[in-house]
Amino acid sequence: MNKKVKVAVVGVGNCASALIQGTRYYSKNKNDTIGLAAYNIDGMEPEDLEFVTAFDVADTKVGRDLSEAIFSKPNNTVKICDVETIGVKVEKGNVLDGIGRHLSDIVKVSDVPTTDVTKRLKESGAEVLISYLPVGSTNATKFYAERALEAGCAFINAIPVFIASDMKWQQVFADKNLPIAGDDVMSQLGATVLHKTLVKLLVDRGVKVDETYQLNIGGDTDFYNMLDEERLEDKRKSKSSAVKAMIPYEVPMRIGPSDFVHFLDNEKVCYVYLKGRYFGNIPVEINVKLNVIDAYNSAGVMIDAIRGTRIALDRSIAGPLTSISAYCFKHPPEQMSYIDAKNAFMEFVEGKRER
Repeated sequence: MNKKVKVAVVGVGNCASALIQGTRYYSKNKNDTIGLAAYNIDGMEPEDLEFVTAFDVADTKVGRDLSEAIFSKPNNTVKICDVETIGVKVEKGNVLDGIGRHLSDIVKVSDVPTTDVTKRLKESGAEVLISYLPVGSTNATKFYAERALEAGCAFINAIPVFIASDMKWQQVFADKNLPIAGDDVMSQLGATVLHKTLVKLLVDRGVKVDETYQLNIGGDTDFYNMLDEERLEDKRKSKSSAVKAMIPYEVPMRIGPSDFVHFLDNEKVCYVYLKGRYFGNIPVEINVKLNVIDAYNSAGVMIDAIRGTRIALDRSIAGPLTSISAYCFKHPPEQMSYIDAKNAFMEFVEGKRER
């Protein structure tokens, strides 16, 4: 009988929808391993993720069964399967800085009382808490990290607020004998991993990279929220650090979200540009356009991260999970190339690597 992992989610947006739908999709397609490091990891398959509690603030989601909330507006990702009634009602979480100026135009905050998050996490038996809060939710992310500590949950930070990569937070989780992974989830084939791979290819082949940029547009609430320029600093830093880590010298670059285009819905369009020189100082330019459905691009990665974190709990490993973070996130405690990160992750799963 497979092991189960009890999961709590804060932020029932498109990414949570893709994650939950994905666990049902793969339970019906057991021969399909696309997007997963492996179908079975240490006795856990995608369907072994049990969603036991969830938090949001939108009046379209609070009070609804999680199976309904993931399809409620303003969510707009594609539907890949039906989701049965889960029996978990979405609780009202704490707003703090989770709703920015633009997001408040389309998200009405529920007027029901705020839930005692720590109490609810304990009552649900949650083992892992995932933060899918909107970009720029610095105070809210710290709040939920603290609630995870109080409730005895591992914490996975999917957004660009630096928790797992911050030494002070690492020590706090280590002192509580709890693991932490993050920060800022990396897509299976998204803008950052594509950019990292192209840059590393040029460096490995002896091409001098002179300049590069990455521009992204989309039509979901994530991009609408990021119209608040003040919420973008950590996002740009997270994406830039992942690319910079592949280049052993300074390069002018500009990386980050660029604009909101409402009719794109959950489609994300990315433009990557690189300019460099090879033998004889001959110039080379690369221009790439990538189109993806954004939410599903990270769902398989998160399934792997959750299962890896449960392994850490089983082995009583506390503090930052370096291999999981390097494989699954843009701004981990330790940056690695994609191949090195995947190898480290699989070595951790197999017990050949401590963390």
